[in-house]
Amino acid sequence: MTFVFSPAEIPSVRVQGDDARFAVHRIYCVGRNYAEHAREMGSDPQREPPFFFSKPADAVVANKASVPYPPLTKNFHHEVELVVALGKGGANIAAANALEHIFGYAVGNDLTRRDLQKQAKDAGKPWDISKGFDRSAPVAAIRPVKNGGHVTNARIWLKVNGELKQQGNVSDLIWSVPEIIAALSKFYELQCGDLIFTGTPAGVSALKVGDKMEAGIEGLESLLTTIV
Repeated sequence: MTFVFSPAEIPSVRVQGDDARFAVHRIYCVGRNYAEHAREMGSDPQREPPFFFSKPADAVVANKASVPYPPLTKNFHHEVELVVALGKGGANIAAANALEHIFGYAVGNDLTRRDLQKQAKDAGKPWDISKGFDRSAPVAAIRPVKNGGHVTNARIWLKVNGELKQQGNVSDLIWSVPEIIAALSKFYELQCGDLIFTGTPAGVSALKVGDKMEAGIEGLESLLTTIV
């Protein structure tokens, strides 16, 4: 097959204990999935149906990489999240069967232009530009389920310049990982290679040039990112 220009490189994430990489198909994100974060964003954390947004696959950033401070924002935030990597696709997946579709787990950071998000929300407009911008999805190496099981009860945290900013437990998710997969699969036919950011605990805060972040979840590789 001939192309008018060379195709872009396939976005991918490193896999722990494997030379092969995880090719990223799509990145889905769940909004307001920890009660305390919903409250700090001014929402009532009732167990209403989950809602989703997305990032482009090439927004993925490797561990220990530098991320440029993005343009057109003065309120740039971190959001540490448990990331689910799918190794099997499907539509209308039952929550009882959802864990069978998971390849592994990783630590991610849903970087957000918070001021642009608020402006869009207040105007009743989509807020893609606040979430789906270049290099907005740092992800550490994926730990395959076969090497460590599923992540259901683990501390999640993020530090900026050594100062603890966010912490919680993934067991505090309003919607569990199987429920997220089941709900998402009603809207999309999921594919192997999909990443799902599952939500962030309370404590999000503004970043500045020079900040160094360390994000972690018990049992997974920590994610290091510097803002430049």
